[in-house]
Amino acid sequence: MFNDLSSPLALLQTRRSGKPRDLIAPGPDDAQLRQILEVALRTPDHGKLAPWRFVIVPQDKREKLAALLEAAYRAEKPEAGRLEIEAMHQFAHQAPTLVVALSKPVAGSKIPVWEQELSAGAAIMNLLHATHALGFAGGWLTGWPSFNDDVRDAFGSADERLAGFVFIGTPSRALEERPRPDYNDIVSTWDR
Repeated sequence: MFNDLSSPLALLQTRRSGKPRDLIAPGPDDAQLRQILEVALRTPDHGKLAPWRFVIVPQDKREKLAALLEAAYRAEKPEAGRLEIEAMHQFAHQAPTLVVALSKPVAGSKIPVWEQELSAGAAIMNLLHATHALGFAGGWLTGWPSFNDDVRDAFGSADERLAGFVFIGTPSRALEERPRPDYNDIVSTWDR
């Protein structure tokens, strides 16, 4: 672990997303991954609905995932070229650990779907914070696989949405700080 856990605020201020293609072994072991996911479960959840869930894709299933992505991509885009298909395989094989996040709003609840979807995003953010706290980096990707019904059906059902693919591992190089919005452009004081 390379993070200074003595300062929770410093930990939050130093979290960076890792590019999944740049994340290498080691990833979290089974006990660490369980810790990460248990932190993800401690998210704001109006109504205590748990309108999200996670699916771990083990390393020995990555080739099967690549085949699924290729088949779904070819079905949707029969004119796909070699580079597009290679991108699907590369997507499936990045980083040592992969967790698929699903948004699963509870139908008929008095809690609006929008709030339930926000909770799913918060759960993923908690997952990323826990990943960082254990000394790993995570990258949350959506892209084409998150919006394809065949891919979604491989992980869930029609009443769910793929909230994203969270890749976890050790950075192969220093994580770069990306430009952040200017505080004054984003934060204001209500004055009516």
